[in-house]
Amino acid sequence: MNPALIEQLKETVKYLGATLGDTILEELGEQWLETIEQIRHDGRHSSTGDALSTEMLASTLANLDNQSLLTIARAFAQFLTLANIAEQEFNIAANQASTLESQLNNLSQHLDLRADKDKVLSAIQNLNIDLVLTAHPTEVNRRTSIYKQSQLADQLHQLHSGNVGDVENRRIKQRIADLISQSWHTDEIRTVRPTPVDEARWGFSVIENSLWEAIPEFLRDLNGYLHTNFDTVLPLDAKPVQFSSWMGGDRDGNPFVTSSLTQEVLLRARRRAAKLFKNDLDQLYSELSMNKCNTTLREQVGDVKEPYRALLKPLIQTLDRTAIGKAPVCTWIQTNEELQNPLVDCHQSLLDCGMQVIAKGSILDILRRSYCFGIHLLKLDIRQDAQRHSDVFSELTRFLGMGDYHQWSEDDKQAFLLRELSSRRPLIPPRWEPSNEVKEVLDTCKVIANNGKDGFGIYIISMASEPSDVLGVQLLLKESGVQWPMPVAPLFETLDDLNNSPSVMQNLLSIDWYKGYINGQQFVMIGYSDSAKDAGSLAAGWAQYSAQEALVDLAKEHNTKLTLFHGRGGTIGRGGLPAKAAIHSQPPGSLDGGFRVTEQGETIRFKFGMPQLAKRSLSLYASAVIEAVLLPPPEPKSQWREIITTMANKGRDNYRHTVNTDPEFVPYFRVATPELELGKLPLGSRPAKRNPHGGIESLRAIPWIFAWAQTRLVLPSWLGVMRAIDEVNQGDNAPIVQDMIDQWPFFASRLSMLDMVFQKADPKVSEAYDKRLVPDELLHFGAALREELVQSMQSLLKMTGHEHMMEDDPNARNSMQIRAGYLQPLHYVQIELLDRIRKAKSSKFEDNDVVVLERAMMVAITGIAVGMRNTG
Repeated sequence: MNPALIEQLKETVKYLGATLGDTILEELGEQWLETIEQIRHDGRHSSTGDALSTEMLASTLANLDNQSLLTIARAFAQFLTLANIAEQEFNIAANQASTLESQLNNLSQHLDLRADKDKVLSAIQNLNIDLVLTAHPTEVNRRTSIYKQSQLADQLHQLHSGNVGDVENRRIKQRIADLISQSWHTDEIRTVRPTPVDEARWGFSVIENSLWEAIPEFLRDLNGYLHTNFDTVLPLDAKPVQFSSWMGGDRDGNPFVTSSLTQEVLLRARRRAAKLFKNDLDQLYSELSMNKCNTTLREQVGDVKEPYRALLKPLIQTLDRTAIGKAPVCTWIQTNEELQNPLVDCHQSLLDCGMQVIAKGSILDILRRSYCFGIHLLKLDIRQDAQRHSDVFSELTRFLGMGDYHQWSEDDKQAFLLRELSSRRPLIPPRWEPSNEVKEVLDTCKVIANNGKDGFGIYIISMASEPSDVLGVQLLLKESGVQWPMPVAPLFETLDDLNNSPSVMQNLLSIDWYKGYINGQQFVMIGYSDSAKDAGSLAAGWAQYSAQEALVDLAKEHNTKLTLFHGRGGTIGRGGLPAKAAIHSQPPGSLDGGFRVTEQGETIRFKFGMPQLAKRSLSLYASAVIEAVLLPPPEPKSQWREIITTMANKGRDNYRHTVNTDPEFVPYFRVATPELELGKLPLGSRPAKRNPHGGIESLRAIPWIFAWAQTRLVLPSWLGVMRAIDEVNQGDNAPIVQDMIDQWPFFASRLSMLDMVFQKADPKVSEAYDKRLVPDELLHFGAALREELVQSMQSLLKMTGHEHMMEDDPNARNSMQIRAGYLQPLHYVQIELLDRIRKAKSSKFEDNDVVVLERAMMVAITGIAVGMRNTG
């Protein structure tokens, strides 16, 4: 922890806050600025436990009118955004020395590079990381706001570069003031929900503005490490990291993701890729003016003066035609090879003709991008619920007079599906007119058939529970004309599904036809969100670990390469962990088939929003995976298994007793959190509930986590866990539990997760919500939850021997402390707003009052999410 950088961070936050204050002063006057400063002062002292400041803060806000509350909410939401930008820049500066090479060199200290040379080289060469950008989304910022924030971060980086003169310093500060003023005068809240196309475009922008630059730089670092330590280089077509997407392909519970929309997203991605590659090639065209070339290149272009330009010109024209998008799709660039072959030929010719320096320049970066991104920019996953596929066969078999597929046994379903998969005749009759819901599933499969396989990742089946769920999708793809074996991944997401997953996959891999179809490669997706919502974080974590462990053994038994796809969220309650901790807490052998993981919502921007951040994140992932492969964690001892199983079962029972059994839980949840109000926040294209008429059981994991984070109770991440651990961590078990902490990364990561959660939790803030919003007859319920929270915090500190939370991560602790003073006013603004909004329902309010209140509530929700650094 660098004290000078910490001091710079604090000064930067203060400077940015003062600049925002100047903007507010300019528009609203000195009295308003004094009010905001007083609220900030009271908020800062309130966050440290000062009861008088808390009372003054609440009193000040209670005396403001609705429009004034909106202004206060906007001010503190923007203060927090500026603090986050300052912290991002701090993270880049603090980790400048932590390059990929330094991380790998640190790993080398634990290895004998000479003795383990082949192992190390193999681990690097077989690196296979697939980061899947998803739009669940928890990103609450508008794209225009993100652009301004990115520009502001660039200016801060220049300001702190150390070689800025007085004139340049004034120019930079003027630009910073300009950007902050622009943000203040821009609506930060979307007026309508983003469409799935909007979400996809946001994903494209992350690639264009950050990853496009970060990928070749990351690969240059990796190549440099190989050259220095092993006298070898990365192959041109090396793709240790690639990117996939759910944006426009995830139709599970999202009625707005249709087959036609998926087709539109695919075409937009191709156009964006063409635009980016054309920009690169325009620059390359201007540089490759040389005449000397090898025979291969000369034979292609003939006796021309500038052979490299002659070879690239038709490709540039095709890319231009694709990027514009007005010509027929058949005239667009069609394959990755069409892009890559001319570049490879130019590159090889440069090498053959003694122009190695040029060959290692921009053309190498473009080639690296071509293999990482390709003409489709990302590989689009398709996700659909298992029930929707069964509905297709149910409707079809009834039409064919074969009975109702839904009523068949699993054996009968498998027999039917395998018979049809082996048949050469079509199953679907041309005269059949399916329902709209069934037609949509079939049309989606036709979209897959009508687009190149390089544009797609895998097909994920939500709520998969039987082998027929997988076989059914493969039959639908076959009947729709898909000519390649598209990988189909069952998603095991509830506790029961995770526990049953080895049995399901054993049955599936025992089918000869299936083994032939997958050709030795199986994907399985592990769900983190719904399992935690179902059984609590400890039981879910152990079920996920156990399932992965069994699936790894099963894959070895069947001589199959298994790629586990981790559906992690950004928050702890949805499986979120720092990359290294998450990777090292997995069972040994679980990374042998590669590492595939979702990157969700605002965590995409925090990890990949700027080229420097993206490069650092890629380096962290790469070094962590390589280390986990070379130095895998130990297999859990039998005593560890017994203890963690007992803890998990007790944790599950504790959690379910509160969430599922106690009749007061749902009424308390509805009034103590802004769950109902969250439904109006235009976060993403998906509805907040799978079933709009359902209760808490139908609530998606994201708003479930989001609602509790807003009140700082963050309940789903800790409820019942430490109570279960304490019940077991006694007597003869105590030294075994200590051994688990010291020797088993999985268990240590559970405690680390709780450490992060408890740093963000604040019982006093939660109590303030209750006092104002919860009826008297339910106050005891919240008090009991907070009592368990406080006891859990104390228990964890005792167990770890720490004096305070996040003792092992002072940067993260400092980060939360810096934001605490800005967060506190927003919580009390939200409490005031919730009270007024709920009273407005039973009284006569002017329509304009309701509009202002609801907008202020959206700003407060967004601001708290920004301050907590995660939403769902």
